[in-house]
This record gives sequence, structure tokens and C-alpha cells, in this order.
Amino acid sequence: MTITISKTQDIQACLDLRMTVFVEEQNVPLEDEIDDLDPVATHFLATDESGESVGTARIYEVGEIGKIGRVCVVKSQRGTGLGARLIADCLTELRQRPHLKQAKLGAQTHALGFYEKFGFQGIGEEYLDGGIPHQDMVLAL
Repeated sequence: MTITISKTQDIQACLDLRMTVFVEEQNVPLEDEIDDLDPVATHFLATDESGESVGTARIYEVGEIGKIGRVCVVKSQRGTGLGARLIADCLTELRQRPHLKQAKLGAQTHALGFYEKFGFQGIGEEYLDGGIPHQDMVLAL
């Protein structure tokens, strides 16, 4: 199956995926999932050959830091490398913005090893986000 990842203006498709993965599957409170960053973020959407949305991620800037967040993949595509492709595309986009010096994300602690494969390093203490343990991670761009 061919999966295509592209930048999108279809924020609703991204929100629908996040509702499925974060709110329904992981029980993240709806009020923690929706924020005021979606209108200003750059969104990536992965679709299969039938046009079905199967993964998403977003990036936004805070000063010289490019933040990656809301990375999710539908159950049927987990373990296929799609999550890694989404992160790689986010990093490619951030590296094309020369004023950015660092990428940062809040990783669910069970996924720390996944992000370490990209060179991210954990910083700070573990914290709860949406009721799920997280740790911030950074990577020089």
C-alpha cells in the first residue's frame, strides 16, 4: 500500500485523526487536545491510495525552536514506519527554516526510544500531558 505524506490545509482531517487516536483510544480529554496552535501550525497529513487519512503531525515555531507535536498514526498503520516518515518530514521542513536552531517535542515516555533514533535527547523531568507520562526532547537542527 502506498502512503503519501504532504503538507495540508485540511486541519479537520488532522483533527479527526487526533480525536480517534488521542481522545478515543488514549482517553486524552478533548479540552487538552484542541488548542489555539492549529490555525498557525503547519500540518502534515498521511493518506493511503484510497485517500483515507492514516497519520498526521504538526509543527510550529517558538522563537528559534521548531516544535513537533500531535504525531499520530491509525492502528492499521502502526509498525509500518509511517510514524518515522512523519517525523522525518517534520524535521526536513524545520531544517529548511534557517532561523530555527533546535527541534523540540513532548514524547510519550513509552516512545522515547523511537525519538532517540532521530537523535533527540530527553531533557527535564517527566510530566503528565493529557493524563499520559511525557518527557521533553530536543534535537539540534
